[in-house]
Amino acid sequence: MGHAVLSPSGASRWMACTPSARLEESFPNTTSEAAEEGTVAHALGELLIKQKLKLLTKAQFNKLFKEIEADKYYSGSMYEYADEYATFVVEKFNAAKKHTSDAEIFVEQKIDLTQFIPEGFGTGDCFIVADRILDFTDYKHGKGVRVDAVNNKQMMIYALGAYIEFSILFEIETIRMTIYQPRIDNISTFEISVKELLKWAEEELKPRAQLAFDGKGNYVPGDHCRFCRAKALCKANANKQMKPITDSHYKNPDLMNKLDVAYIIKEGDTIVKWINSVKEFALAEALNGENFEGLKLVEGRSNRIYSNPDEVAKALIAAGYKEAIIYEKNLLGLTKMEKALGKKEMETIIGSLIIKPSGKPSLVDIADKRPEWNSAVSDFEGLFE
Repeated sequence: MGHAVLSPSGASRWMACTPSARLEESFPNTTSEAAEEGTVAHALGELLIKQKLKLLTKAQFNKLFKEIEADKYYSGSMYEYADEYATFVVEKFNAAKKHTSDAEIFVEQKIDLTQFIPEGFGTGDCFIVADRILDFTDYKHGKGVRVDAVNNKQMMIYALGAYIEFSILFEIETIRMTIYQPRIDNISTFEISVKELLKWAEEELKPRAQLAFDGKGNYVPGDHCRFCRAKALCKANANKQMKPITDSHYKNPDLMNKLDVAYIIKEGDTIVKWINSVKEFALAEALNGENFEGLKLVEGRSNRIYSNPDEVAKALIAAGYKEAIIYEKNLLGLTKMEKALGKKEMETIIGSLIIKPSGKPSLVDIADKRPEWNSAVSDFEGLFE
């Protein structure tokens, strides 16, 4: 089965900017290392859940685990995170069975969404269905972006499809949705009544999905553009990014004031990311033979490298140089060390030796969730007056 035109994972984008779904079809649907690593982590999580629930024989588990273990993205830390997720889910299922003896669990469940989204479908990580409640857990292996469950459109869509699927088994009144993101210690939960969810689906999801499927509506650029495949060429996005530059915002024709500086700092990172996306697109097109007026493709700067490090070492040692002179010994960085040892082993052995120094002060948007920075000077300000 191919990709859905309106995928649940992109719902925050196509619900806000309905024409973007069809606009994206002009661009290749590429993947990333993070996405591929997440796919392996999900497969491992599913396997470990089934093992803990004794849904597999030992031979079946070993066979499937060896396949995952051989993947280039597998690591000891991935196993630990996936195992934590599996334990979390199984504990939820055991709790559900205490008040509903015939509670059911569905892992990596295919969901039909066509009642609300044209040609809509998807796969939900884990659904636990019991009397009066549907419990949905979404495993997020990534750590780049903290994901919140509150009013999370992707989760609400999956929960909606699951409710339609499983409401024939139980009388469901409440939907509980949980994001489980262990690499940044994020567990976020949101509850909504079935009545509220169905109201949202009829009044917001269904009409927005139809507009998006038809390629209609207005382009609305925003934070949701980040993962849009058309972001580099979208005119609406370009106009938004250029606005701080083209607006007659500056009151003083010669100098920027504090308001101007704050405006540029707040918008600057977004503008730079957009410019980089345009550069990446143009480079890929140029490599495929496209020409851009006023631009040319050249070979970039490069650094010297050894053609064969082993042969270099042999030649130097044969010439009388000692290994201590030609080799450097450095500890692995924290990320690589955790991958090599596993999270728990690393914490046990060297956890007390790991510190997190204070970060350098940085000017950010006032909406940023981090607490305001206080220097040592401001901490003692006023004490000696």
